[in-house]
Formats: sequence, C-alpha cells, structure tokens
Amino acid sequence: MSLVTDEYELNANEYWNDFYKIHENGFFKDRHWLFTEFPELAPDQDQSQPIYKDTSTTNAGLGSCENGPCSLETRPQEHHQLDFMKDSNYIIHRLGTDAKAILNLADLKLNDGDFPGSSATYRILEVGCGAGNTVFPILQTNNDPGLFVYCCDFSSTAVDLVQTNAEYDSSRCFAFVHDLCKDQSPYPMPEESLDVIILIFVLSAILPEKMQCVINRLTRLLKPGGMILLRDYGRYDLAQLRFKKGRCLSDNFYVRGDGTRVYFFTQDELEALFTTAGLEKVQNLVDRRLQVNRGKQVTMHRVWIQCKYRKPFPAGREENGPVH
Repeated sequence: MSLVTDEYELNANEYWNDFYKIHENGFFKDRHWLFTEFPELAPDQDQSQPIYKDTSTTNAGLGSCENGPCSLETRPQEHHQLDFMKDSNYIIHRLGTDAKAILNLADLKLNDGDFPGSSATYRILEVGCGAGNTVFPILQTNNDPGLFVYCCDFSSTAVDLVQTNAEYDSSRCFAFVHDLCKDQSPYPMPEESLDVIILIFVLSAILPEKMQCVINRLTRLLKPGGMILLRDYGRYDLAQLRFKKGRCLSDNFYVRGDGTRVYFFTQDELEALFTTAGLEKVQNLVDRRLQVNRGKQVTMHRVWIQCKYRKPFPAGREENGPVH
C-alpha cells in the first residue's frame, strides 16, 4: 500500500464522518427503485401500489436524476473540491449534543439467544446504511410483523442520523457503528441468522485487497438460503471517466475530492468474490442507463452492476427442511 493510499485508509472514518456532518440526510435521493430491483426486501408488496411515502427533506440545490439515485459522482464539481476539514461549521453539528448513545456491541451476549431481533422471523442487514435511504423505505413498506432490520455504517455520524430520524423504530430496527474491514469488530447477531444482506454502493468504498475477507465474513451471517443483494459501480461508468489525473490510487480505484474512495467493478470480479465465499449466483447483470439531470440539462451514461448471490443449503437439506 502506498503512503497516499495508506493515508486515505487510516483516515477513512474521518472523511465519511465529515461528509455526513455537512450533508446530513439531504444529499442522496430516495431509492424508489429499491423494491422493483430487490423484491426480496418486501416479498408481500403489491407492486401496483405506491411502495414508499417520501417524508424526508430534500436539498434542491443538489439537483436530481430522472432514472435513478443521484450518486456521489453526479453532484456538481465544486462539491468534489470541498475541503471538509476546513469547514468552519462541521464542528458545531447538532448531533454533538442530542445524539443517542451508541450501544457497545462487545457487551452483547449472543450465546444465550438474547440479541436485538432475536424473536424475529425475517432479518435483514444493510451494510453502509448512510442516513437511512434504504432502511426507512423497508420499514415503511414491509409490514411483516416478524421483520427486523439491522443497519450499520462506518460513520458514527451517519448512524446518529438514522437513530435520531423520526421514522426510527427500535422495536423493528437496530442501527450500529461497524467497521467492515476489522475482523474483531462485532455484529449484534449470531452467525447464520440473517435472511438478506444489502450492499448498495458500499463494497466499492473498501480497499480492494480487503473485499474478499469482508464478503467471507458477511456470508457467515447468512442462513442457508439467505442472499446478499448488491448494487454498485460498474467499470467505465461516467463517474470513473470524469476523474482527473492524480485521483487514481490503484487500478480502477480512485479518491474523490472529499477523501472518500470508490472502486469500479466488472461482473467477473464480483462473481469471483462471491463464489470464493461459497455463494451461488442468482443474478449478476450490468445496468446501463442514460440519466438526465433536468436541473442542469446534462445527460449522463451510467454503468452499474447488480448482483444476487445465495448461500447454499448443506447437502441433504432443502429449503423446507431435511430430505427424508
């Protein structure tokens, strides 16, 4: 790892905290495509009915994208160049005084079966939840009384935003700070307890050489038959092509102006990561879209990859139990 890459790795938490301190929940668009692409998140939903009521505030100055979410790279160029560490307002953030305390996960006792969501019959974990743009639509849309949603983020500021949101319901949801890249960083649930794990524009922010260990560890949390759902940046997406000289840290891995990083995948790379972890392919496709930012009258050629990989059942077992 180069000295430059090492600096961004060591300070990754600070960069993401600063991002959420500035933008709070007004940056990312709500993911109205979520249940169309991933019906597993609300399996009983009538697709002909509205699936999510948007109760969030929006920042009109950031623009919007017609056919999908506005990602980090679709923001105006000046936002790329913000020096967050010099912003005089970030240290006077409202969460500094009224944010909920974050539970020490190391104190949880998982051996006795008493853990958050232990009585649930359908458990979902979103990794890299940000300000809750996926979690809250799930909680609003999926009315299964047995549902429990876990969500975590590397940024404590992002988790504070989720916990202080009016839609946060601790009886159905548990938000916690987690570093994916630390093997000793605990999860609040035991292995083989999750039905779905969501990774939306998250794996790309991780150092490439650490990705396999991350997927391996997440796989252990899945029940047999459980799935990982992923949507992330594809190779030669507009965001990759617009990076300027000096922003490339390694092959297809870049640093933005705010210090956060992003990798651009091929289908084969993701296939290798998931199958090496022992998962079976359900879906692995490239989603190419011409996106229109009407506010700025700009068209953008986007390339995303969407994957679904399932944990197989042990030999001799089927979904409904052992074979007799």
